[in-house]
Order: sequence, then structure tokens, then C-alpha cells
Amino acid sequence: MAYEVSIVREVSANPEKVWALITDLPRMGEWSPEATGGEWIEGAAAAAVGAQFKGTNKTATHNWESIVTVDVCDAPRKFSFSLHAAGTHLCDWVYEIEPSTTGCQVTHAWVASPQWAGFEEAGIGEKISGVPKRAPHNLRSMEITLDNLIKAVK
Repeated sequence: MAYEVSIVREVSANPEKVWALITDLPRMGEWSPEATGGEWIEGAAAAAVGAQFKGTNKTATHNWESIVTVDVCDAPRKFSFSLHAAGTHLCDWVYEIEPSTTGCQVTHAWVASPQWAGFEEAGIGEKISGVPKRAPHNLRSMEITLDNLIKAVK
């Protein structure tokens, strides 16, 4: 699938090992420059369809929390979760893992919903995170996240 904002990395590890790290959202702060960690909520203890996670995030000037819901949990192939705020679906975060001859290929994508443009134009995202244009910011963050994940999986 082609995504508007995505990166692809080859990882010298089996898909199951990469899957274990990607779906361990409380540890995401070890790799991401923006996500700092968080916890499973509403009785969830691990990634599963419908599980909710309250994440903590930071940029140079802002700190905030967000709640996401796991939408796809197809081990060890695809993991995605969605962000809703004020009853509005804003975006999805997607990881796809495909076996390769050297381990696996990981695609990491951010998918803005149709409602995202209005959210961004109103300056709501910038007020929360200090980031005026989320797509280029996320692309840079996603590159760092996957590069750090690759180092961690070795």
C-alpha cells in the first residue's frame, strides 16, 4: 500500500522480534524522539484489536497526552492504531512488516484523516504540540524512530 507519509527500512532481524518491539507501546519512548512512553488503559495489558493506550509525548516546547486505539493487530505483519480527539478521527499510525532475505522490511506510516486538514488549519495541533505542520515533522520523527528501533533489535 502507498502512504502519503511513510518510510521503509530493512531490518536484520526476524519479523517476530521486530513485531515484539513495535507492539510494546510503553517502550516506544526508547526509540521515538516525540513519544516518551505511556500505559495500556481500560483493562488492556498488551496490543490487541480494541486495546487503548494513553501515550505521553513531548517536543522542545510542549508536553501532552493522547489516547489511541489499536485497530489492526495481525502478528507479525501489520499493527496500526488510531488517534481520536473530541470525537474526531484525526490520524492512524501504521507498521507493516514483510519477511525479506536479510530479515524483514518495515514500513512505518502516518495517515491523516480527512478531518486532519481542518484540525491543522485551525491551529489546534500546534497549540497542543508546538508543531505547525505535522506531516514533515512526523516524517523526520519516524525516520529517527525506525533507525533507533533497528539499533535496539540487534
